[in-house]
Amino acid sequence: MNFTSITHEPNMLSNQRTSCPPGLEYLTYLDKIKVEQLVSLTEAFIGFERNNKYVLRNANDEQFLYAFEETDTCMRICCTNQRGFTVHVVDNMKQEVMLITREFKCCAGCCWFAGCCLGCAFEVRVEAPPGNFIGSIKQKGSFWKASYDILDESGDTILKIEGPCCIWDGPCCPCDNEFKLLTADGMNQIGNLTKEYAGFIKEMVTVSDKFTISCKKIFFISGKMHCLKVSY
Repeated sequence: MNFTSITHEPNMLSNQRTSCPPGLEYLTYLDKIKVEQLVSLTEAFIGFERNNKYVLRNANDEQFLYAFEETDTCMRICCTNQRGFTVHVVDNMKQEVMLITREFKCCAGCCWFAGCCLGCAFEVRVEAPPGNFIGSIKQKGSFWKASYDILDESGDTILKIEGPCCIWDGPCCPCDNEFKLLTADGMNQIGNLTKEYAGFIKEMVTVSDKFTISCKKIFFISGKMHCLKVSY
């Protein structure tokens, strides 16, 4: 897939690496990031949902980050995908480099009502390093496709995410689901986030997901970090 070209790439890359949050400089060198949810045997065999865990790899399948969810048992069982959560992201030296949080909202989730009020829209906050707020992701109202705005620390839209018309999921739907990464005006595609089909057996007995984020290396470092959260 051809994405919008960006000029002056070497200078912009240099500026990104200089201003990048500590511990995340490696993201500026990547144009593909793989996010894989680890399979929980307890969850697979008895259906008891555990805190999710993820590994982040480059195009050569080399791990460079690890993420783990922190929620209480009652929230996971009773609220499932609607739950609030905290995700800690650590590097290979076990140093925490990013913190991702989402508050529980009992009315959030449906794209039809996300534009009605703040209580009906999911919002994810990103800190890198923990304690340093760098932006958020907000669900937007839509009658057609899942839609999200990626905002910087000032609340200004820097990127948009547009989902497919229908999300096909489960063992009998052997297809990938692609979410488009768009510029702030929504006119140009600069990358994509793809939820990959895991195979019939894995899809049938587990809920572990696998995502791939593809974009140009020049793609804003804050945008990459926010897209990591979308895949969790």
